[in-house]
Order: sequence, then structure tokens, then C-alpha cells
Amino acid sequence: MGALGAYKPSMDKELQETDESLMARVCNGEHQAFAVLTERYTDMFFAAAYRMCGERGEAEDIVQDALLKLWIKPQSYDSSRGVKLSTWLYRVVSNLAIDRMRKRKGEYVAADGVIEGFEDDRIKADKKLEMDQEQRLLEEAIQSLPERQKVALNLCFYEGVSNKEAAEILEVGVKGLESLLMRAKAALREKLADYREELGRDKNYG
Repeated sequence: MGALGAYKPSMDKELQETDESLMARVCNGEHQAFAVLTERYTDMFFAAAYRMCGERGEAEDIVQDALLKLWIKPQSYDSSRGVKLSTWLYRVVSNLAIDRMRKRKGEYVAADGVIEGFEDDRIKADKKLEMDQEQRLLEEAIQSLPERQKVALNLCFYEGVSNKEAAEILEVGVKGLESLLMRAKAALREKLADYREELGRDKNYG
């Protein structure tokens, strides 16, 4: 994933080192310590960024920008405030994703929906097509959510982050986070209900 992923740490001892210890070395300009952190977190934050923005190239850019910020200005992260490095990085990635989503508000790049193989059974093929349509609609519905609702949903339901940590990432209280999640789920239920109603009309009159 670009220049930031070029270093490949090889020592097991470094891979076992804590984030705090590695960050102390990064503050001293040690490339190898930064390489370990890059190896540790790139895949995790790429997955998070991809679910937020829905576009692979943008997700890669977001992760690289976040890690670049960590390398150029490591003092931005202050462990004395009681925030884990992973939480801090999630916050940076989420804010970068929100900025990009706002810049292209109203746009959505849908994931390719491909039915693999050849189905001789028409009923099974139709059912798979319907499931693929629902999955695409769900992804589209998620992408259409307000930015902070989408980030909250992504963190709690796809990344497995606790409500407390997600609230820290979004810099809101736990109740504020729960409100974001409730509004996001209500919006998704409404959009899916509208889709099923439209699908039913198409089956009856198509």
C-alpha cells in the first residue's frame, strides 16, 4: 500500500512491543518502530476506511494520510490522556473519511454485484439475484447515511469497537453514540422496507 507499507518488520521481539513503546521510538525518528505500527494497523484501518467511503482507492489514501500524520507529527498522539493509540488512529481515519464523504456528498460508488457461475435452476438464480439486489441496496443505504451515523454504524457493527471506544473516537458521550446508532438503524429499516415494497410491485406488474 504505497511507500508507507514498504517496511517489513522481521523481528518477533518488535512485533510483541507495546504501542506506547513503539510510539516513544517513533518520536525519536526510528523508521523500524513506525514500520511495526504500520504492519500492525494498516489492514485494520483499511477495512474501516473502505466500509466508510465505499471506494478502495480512497480507503488506501485515507490510511496512508493517517499513518503519514503519525510519522510526521507523532506528538499529536498523547498517551497521557488515557486514549489508546488504536482509538486515536480510528479517530483520525474516521475524520478523514468524513471529510472525503462530505466533499463528494450525494455520490455513491456501488460495489460490483456479480453472480458467480452458471445456474441451471431458474428459481435459485432468481433468488440469488434478489439477495444480491438486497445486499446492494443495504450497501447503498449505508453509504447514503449522514457521515457520523455511518461512521458510528461501521465502528460498532463492522469493526467490533465497543460503544465506549466508539464514543471516544467520535468525541461524543455514550448516549450521543447510541442516538447516532438508533437513527442509523431506523433509516436503514425504512430504506429496506421501501425497497421490498417496490420489489413487490415489480413482481406483481412486471
